[in-house]
Amino acid sequence: MYELTVKTHFAAAHSIQGYDGPCASLHGHTWLVEVVVIGLQLDRMGMLIDFKEIKAHLNSVIEELDHRTLNDLEPFQQGGEESPTAENLARYIFRRLKQQVEVSGRGVKIDLVRVWESPDASAAYREVD
Repeated sequence: MYELTVKTHFAAAHSIQGYDGPCASLHGHTWLVEVVVIGLQLDRMGMLIDFKEIKAHLNSVIEELDHRTLNDLEPFQQGGEESPTAENLARYIFRRLKQQVEVSGRGVKIDLVRVWESPDASAAYREVD
C-alpha cells in the first residue's frame, strides 16, 4: 500500500453555536489541512497519483472556505454538515475530495483528512469499511 500526504492552509472564521465558552463567539483560525491518499498500484512513471493533481483537487475545495465565515456556508447551516467544528470540517473536506478523486477509476482513495485549528489541536475524519 502506498500513501501520499499533501498539506495546505486557509483562513476562516466560525462560531460554535450552543457552546458554553468563548468559542461560541465569532473567532478565526488559520486552518491547516492534511490529506492522505492511498492505493496499491503505481502508474507507469512510478507514481500513485501526481501531487499536483491532489493539490489541485484540494485547492478547489479550500477556495470555497478561504476567508469566509464558515457558519454562513450552506454545508454548515442547519440541515447541512451541522456546526463548523474541526470534526465536521474534516468530514466535509473528505467527502468533497472523495467525489473528485475516487471517480477517476485509478484505485486511489482518500484515506484521511486532518484539520488543525491550532498547532496543538486537530480533528481527523476517515471512512471505515
